[in-house]
Amino acid sequence: MGLILDTSLFVAAERSDVSFVELLGHDLRDETVAISAITASELLQGVHRGANARLRARRETIVERVLASVPIVPFDVVVARTHARVWAELAAKGKPLGAHDLLIAATALATGGRVVTRDLRSFPKVPGLVVLQR
Repeated sequence: MGLILDTSLFVAAERSDVSFVELLGHDLRDETVAISAITASELLQGVHRGANARLRARRETIVERVLASVPIVPFDVVVARTHARVWAELAAKGKPLGAHDLLIAATALATGGRVVTRDLRSFPKVPGLVVLQR
């Protein structure tokens, strides 16, 4: 697997009206990309949280386009094993991570991918995870 895209990228693209391709940057355009199942859920939750019907409809169009075009890595037993191990390691070190970020990180680690994110508070805590900032 190449790149696992974090939800923060999609939020940034929406808020700044920057195209997603521009946000990824020239150096990553030829990479294989995917999202974790939890990112799909976070994007869909953002649709439901829209302040009005117009915003919800706009977000739904964008999210459905993403879900139709970007592969979604499921939370399977391989990801679950990685998730459990990393969760235990971080807890033992007293470095808790948000549940969703931990699932995204585990997805990347289990698939040999790198996380592309704008959130540098959480992901760098994960041992062995390659994090690319955008």
